[in-house]
Amino acid sequence: MRGPVRWVLWDVKDTLLKVRRSVGEQYCLEAERAGLKVPAAQLETAFRQTYRQQLRLFPNYGRAVGMNSQVWWTGLVRDTFAQCAVDDPALLDSLAHNLYHNFCGPENWEVFPDSNSTLKFCTALGLEQGVVSNFDKRLEGILRGCGLLNHFSFLLTSEDAGVAKPDPAIFIQALVRCGVPASSVVHVGDHFVKDYLTSHSLGIRGYLLDRQDCHGHLDVPPQHRLQSLDELPARLKQDAD
Repeated sequence: MRGPVRWVLWDVKDTLLKVRRSVGEQYCLEAERAGLKVPAAQLETAFRQTYRQQLRLFPNYGRAVGMNSQVWWTGLVRDTFAQCAVDDPALLDSLAHNLYHNFCGPENWEVFPDSNSTLKFCTALGLEQGVVSNFDKRLEGILRGCGLLNHFSFLLTSEDAGVAKPDPAIFIQALVRCGVPASSVVHVGDHFVKDYLTSHSLGIRGYLLDRQDCHGHLDVPPQHRLQSLDELPARLKQDAD
């Protein structure tokens, strides 16, 4: 038998907020500040290829081999621009440093219009809230700058946890922090495997956020789907009944 909901856990990127411009556009702007002309589309393609390779070689910011997120992202940015024929080591270092810090604050992030109101509603219901995210140590500063940090009792990033979704171990760490049974916890996220399936595998009540209605083919019951966070309050009230 399910108990009452007492905690709501949140994914962050593409759930509560998103990057303000594409990676290619933001890298292009930084290149222009350095006097370079590199097309945004070329940078976007190079970034995606390099990101996949970096993630394969050094998952979760290279924690297993002693790296941290700043080292990981610095290497990724350098390799992205190197693919676009930028070969000056000092310039590559400068671009990597600037772009890493550009994403530390709210300037390059956009909060979805339904995020703040839904977080406030959950607080008004007396629910505790936390974050479980495959993010790095910059997350606290980003959420603070975006005006969302005060909603959360804890932030659990994959860099801090030492393990990343879809490994259920990160959710197990989160449940320890919640101090309640999994059946009293809700998780909201936009990824079918990393968020929905993994949380469900532990008995957490998962909701799949599908803002663009592109996951209709997936085996997710209608009552577990959200096209907007505005739909969550009614679902939580139903669970409370």
